[in-house]
Amino acid sequence: MGVPEPFPQQQSSSALYRAKGRRGRKGRRPGKRRRLSWPKRIAILLLTLVLLVAGYALGLWIWADGRLQTTDAFADYSGRPTAGQGTDWLLIGSDSRSTLTAQERKDLHVGNDEGLNTDTIMILHYGSNGPYLVSIPRDSYVPIPGHGKNKINAAYALGGAKLLTQTVEEATGLRLDHYAEVDFGGFVAVVDSLGGVRICVPAGGLHDEKSGADFDAGCQKMNGKQALAYARARYSDPQGDLGRVKRQQQLVSAIAHQALTPSVLLLPWNLIPFLSASLDALTVDKGTGLPALGRMGLRMKDIADGKGATTTVPISSTGTEISGVGDVVLWNDAEAQQLFTALRDDTAIPTFGTS
Repeated sequence: MGVPEPFPQQQSSSALYRAKGRRGRKGRRPGKRRRLSWPKRIAILLLTLVLLVAGYALGLWIWADGRLQTTDAFADYSGRPTAGQGTDWLLIGSDSRSTLTAQERKDLHVGNDEGLNTDTIMILHYGSNGPYLVSIPRDSYVPIPGHGKNKINAAYALGGAKLLTQTVEEATGLRLDHYAEVDFGGFVAVVDSLGGVRICVPAGGLHDEKSGADFDAGCQKMNGKQALAYARARYSDPQGDLGRVKRQQQLVSAIAHQALTPSVLLLPWNLIPFLSASLDALTVDKGTGLPALGRMGLRMKDIADGKGATTTVPISSTGTEISGVGDVVLWNDAEAQQLFTALRDDTAIPTFGTS
C-alpha cells in the first residue's frame, strides 16, 4: 500500500468567501458594466426631454381639440362672393348675457337685456399683404338679407351667425374663410386668465358711468372687468361708436400680444388656464381647427407688434337718424369699395382712415 496523501488543509469560510469573490470579480470582468460617456448621457437626456415635451404637446392638442366649440356659420346662398386672395376672418364679440349671473351682470354694467347683438365686428385679413384688422361700426346701416336695411349688429339677433356672415359678405363683397365669436363673460375670463392686459389710455382719460369705465390717462394694467368696461364705453367718448372701435382694436391687440409671450406659451401653469378660458369663450365655424386658430393668433400678434395696420370702414356720416332704426353710421361707399377691393385682391389697403 502506498502512503496516503495528506488530507488537504481546510480553509476557513472567510478565506473561501474571499477567494470566490476574487474569482467572481475576475469571471465578470469580460462583461463589466461600462459607464456611458458624457456625450451619450447628454443625448439620452435630450431624447427623454423631447419625448416628454412631445407627449405634453400631443396631450394638450388632443385636450384642446376636444373642447373646441363650433357652429354652422356660413350660408350657402345664391350669389355668394367667390374666394379672394389671402385669408379673411370675421371676428365678433356678442353681447350675450346668458352665461352671466344677475350679480355678474350688475358688476359688469351690462344690464339684463335678453336680446343678442354684436358689440364688436372686425375683419382680419392676411396673405401676401397685411395683416389688416378692419373694424365695422356696429351701427353701420346696411342691407340685411330678407329684413331690409338696418344696423349691421341687428343681423345676429335676426338670424344668428349665418345671417351675420351673409350680411357682411354681401355688404363688402368678400368671401369669408373663418368665423370666431366671443361673448361678454368669455372676454372677461380670457383677460383674467392672462393676469390682465396693459392698456395706454389716451389723454383726457375715459369715464363712462353706463359701461363702468373709470380710467385716467396713462398706461395701466386692466383686469377682465375693467377691460370690458373700456371696450364697451361710448356715451362719454366724443367719437362715439368710432372711439369704441379704436379701443376694441387696442384691446384685441393687447390680448394677442400678452397671450403669445414666452411666459404664457412656455409655462404650463400659465398656458393651460389661458387655453381653458379661451376654449370656453370661443365659438368658431365648423371648418376651423386648431392650426387655423394658431395662424390667426400669430397674425394678431403681428398687428400688436406694429406690423400691418388697423383701420375702420370709411364713413360719410355718424348719428344720422333713420325712422324706426335710430342713429346710424353711413359708409363712404366709394372709399369703402376701394378698401374691400384691396382686401379681396390681397393688395396694400388705401391709407385713408388707417389708425
